[in-house]
Amino acid sequence: MALQRRKLKLLAMVMMINFFIFILISRNSGQDKSGLNKPYVPAKAFWAKLSPNSAYWNRQQQILDVQDNPIFMTNFSSADVPDWLNDTSSNSDPCQPNVRVTTQVKDYNSLPDRFKDFLLYMRCRSYPVVMDNPGICKDPPFLLLAVKSLGPHFDRRQAIRQSWGRAGIIANKTVVTVFLLGNATAVDHHPDLSEMLSYENSRHKDLIQWDFRDSFFNLTVKEVLFLDWIQARCSRARFIFKGDDDVFVNTYRILEFLKGLSGPKAKDLFVGDVITNAGPHRDKKVKYFIPESMYTGAYPPYAGGGGYLYSGDIAARLQNASQHVALYPIDDVYTGMCLRKLGLGPEKHKGFRTFNIEEKYRSNPCAYKSLMLVHPRTPQEMIQIWTWLNREDLSCQ
Repeated sequence: MALQRRKLKLLAMVMMINFFIFILISRNSGQDKSGLNKPYVPAKAFWAKLSPNSAYWNRQQQILDVQDNPIFMTNFSSADVPDWLNDTSSNSDPCQPNVRVTTQVKDYNSLPDRFKDFLLYMRCRSYPVVMDNPGICKDPPFLLLAVKSLGPHFDRRQAIRQSWGRAGIIANKTVVTVFLLGNATAVDHHPDLSEMLSYENSRHKDLIQWDFRDSFFNLTVKEVLFLDWIQARCSRARFIFKGDDDVFVNTYRILEFLKGLSGPKAKDLFVGDVITNAGPHRDKKVKYFIPESMYTGAYPPYAGGGGYLYSGDIAARLQNASQHVALYPIDDVYTGMCLRKLGLGPEKHKGFRTFNIEEKYRSNPCAYKSLMLVHPRTPQEMIQIWTWLNREDLSCQ
């Protein structure tokens, strides 16, 4: 009997607790955090007032973001849009010099010539193809090696062909190599090498060249043109390595790494030597100097332009994203911006050494066996390291 009474008391307590919980929920339903039974009225408008950024690149990106915003464009008439968003220059030929920029950038006249040239042609994303090899990816490659080069760098390209960029079947995988060129013009005091380049291409059939000024600030143009080229000529490439012509790449190590990737990991692959918490240099003596009149804010995480590795799927998504990101004069930062537009970020891999390795290890063959990329290396050093890695008696612990 005593046990039964205890059970009845316990049951009664549980019922009382449930009843009190029900009362509390009933009282609080329909109330906000202050306990008042009234609807919440926002203190200010949902849409913040649009105001132009003082920096030219940021302002151009604002314009693109608004144009890509279907809610904004649907609910606002042209009369409601501020004048700075109605940039009529976007309706003219984008590959003609945009002379309006000379008044839109406050310190334009005092900027170095490389900035003036970039700003005048910042809207242009289409240039004639001078040389192409449309059938180079007829057999879809497992790995496409795309090397940024300059016309006069014959020795670098040849060293790459004889070493890490050797095309064909490597480790049972198809590898294709292409060299990406612009036009090394007389404006930059380059000699006319067009006939030599034509001969080089007729022999090796691996040059892709466009008719734009091949300068440091135009490497971003080379980037977007290459992304377009991939979709037109090599869209079924499984993976792409893109890098400079003064790096050494351990192609064997890259292929080994790629073979070990799972499906989802392979699809979203973008790895390299990632730089974070960086921003524009304000020192005019630095190669990467960017004035405040051009860009404000921090950079997104990005992989150093010496070389990085990504999937064919990412290449297609980058090509789409690049159409919605204003051109920026530093190509690796620009690629980071496009990744951020996709909601992605590059992954750091310790095998990418874009800032070299310790000097005491540079003459040790085993130092390169586990690495994917080392920068910088001369043509002679590329061939030497490749010879080391192909030695049958090389034994590394």
